[in-house]
Amino acid sequence: MVAGGAGGAQKVDEFQPHPIREQLPGIDFCISSSPTWPEVILLGFQHYLLMLGTTVAISTIIVPLMGGGNVEKAEVINTLLFVAGINTLLQTWFGTRLPVVIGGSYAFIIPAISIALSRRFNFYIDPHQRFKESMKALQGALIVASFLPMIVGFLGFWRIVARFLSPLSAVPLVTLTGLGLFALGFPQLANCVEIGLPELIIVVILSQYIPPLMQGRRAIFDRFAVIFSIAIVWAYAEILTAAGAYKNRPPSTQFSCRTDRSGLIRAASWIKVPYPFQWGRPSFDAGDIFSMMASALVALIESTGTFIAAARYGSATHIPPSVLSRGVGWLGVGTLLDGLFGTGVGSTASVENAGLLGLTRVGSRRAVQISAGFMLFFSVLGKFGAVLASVPLPIMAALYCVLFAYVASAGLGLLQFCNLNSFRSKFVLGFSLFLGLSVPQYFNEYHFISGHGPVHTKARWFNNIMQVIFSSPATVAAVVAFFLDTTLMRNHSSTRRDSGRHWWEKFWSFNVDTRSEEFYSLPWNLSRFFPSF
Repeated sequence: MVAGGAGGAQKVDEFQPHPIREQLPGIDFCISSSPTWPEVILLGFQHYLLMLGTTVAISTIIVPLMGGGNVEKAEVINTLLFVAGINTLLQTWFGTRLPVVIGGSYAFIIPAISIALSRRFNFYIDPHQRFKESMKALQGALIVASFLPMIVGFLGFWRIVARFLSPLSAVPLVTLTGLGLFALGFPQLANCVEIGLPELIIVVILSQYIPPLMQGRRAIFDRFAVIFSIAIVWAYAEILTAAGAYKNRPPSTQFSCRTDRSGLIRAASWIKVPYPFQWGRPSFDAGDIFSMMASALVALIESTGTFIAAARYGSATHIPPSVLSRGVGWLGVGTLLDGLFGTGVGSTASVENAGLLGLTRVGSRRAVQISAGFMLFFSVLGKFGAVLASVPLPIMAALYCVLFAYVASAGLGLLQFCNLNSFRSKFVLGFSLFLGLSVPQYFNEYHFISGHGPVHTKARWFNNIMQVIFSSPATVAAVVAFFLDTTLMRNHSSTRRDSGRHWWEKFWSFNVDTRSEEFYSLPWNLSRFFPSF
């Protein structure tokens, strides 16, 4: 009887659910720690390599539409890198203090394209002059739009919103911050499948299959799979290009696959320091400003999802609302710098770099700050930066397939705080995730078929606002989930626990949990002058 009872107890223990973790276990280095200097420098370089993909892609989209060529494209890339380096340092020093890279945002592409194609620039015959006038219009719109996140963040309005954010409403936000970028993954990889697919296979093998087989040197493949895989596949792409594999292929294939057709290296300057108003005095248009403000709002929401994912992969506790609001304010400062320097787009927290924290299991703030140093260095030494920026985009798209998935899984990991047996939870999750995918798909397909969005009025700025907001999966899902979670069965006795709100309440005030000081306090004792609440 005793033996049987012991066996029964053992069987019961075996099927106990996994315990809830406020800090993600299994992370090798958290926010406030870091590996040895050689390793952390390589990790910083890896973060820099990764954010190059988005930087080059954004410039490739908007610069030709503005009338610019390879020279202008190289200058915009270097300016984006330079400002991203500054913004990353500001965010990691004075913002959320999380290990996040702040770079260019796709949320600003729609108003940027609208400005670039505006009829008011048609009378400029010289392409370079048209480029400068378009850039000055973008600068003016970004400068004014940057005040939205600064006001919302520094005046504490986002802190109020964050206090109502529960794990249940955060799941769709964080999950679709990663999943919502699926169009930048395999569809872009397939533009040159002969190099994109090998990159995807190699990075999965190096990061997931080989490490368990290694006993003492497991961390090498975990932490540097991105560098190793890029080096292998880039060399393979060079061989294919030199062997003439793409000589008779369509121009689009040659653009995606060849390693010698970007023109960036030849067009880039040897040494040039970007500076404010380098394109001239900004111009201001009310319609452009309203469109950019919508993009700034979307970037703010998507960055919130990235911040939450970065906190998980940095093995930190949940972000106090005051710290999140502070980070949003500095995100606005970043967009202001984008407008002053003339990057063409505003700033956001990089989703792919947040995913890299999960892939490497290193959430070190120092590694991200070192990556900012690489951004500043290679943006000034343009020729050297252009060499790295010429990595074929399908290689970067293959990495996105893995890294965006890590961010999405960080959102799914928040389900541990929720009661998944509650039908209220099921409805909030399912409905917000479905609309978050379905509504943007409708808006994007409509735009692709008709050449304009489903909202098509005489007011171009209003059309852009609707298109920007409703083509963002994370924004749609977050708004739906937040509204349902704060209004549906609000006074029911089980709602607070079902949504997991009781797990995050202790972090609503900065000083309640002592761990907040370790992860989020300002450096150099600045918290005395700028306290968090």
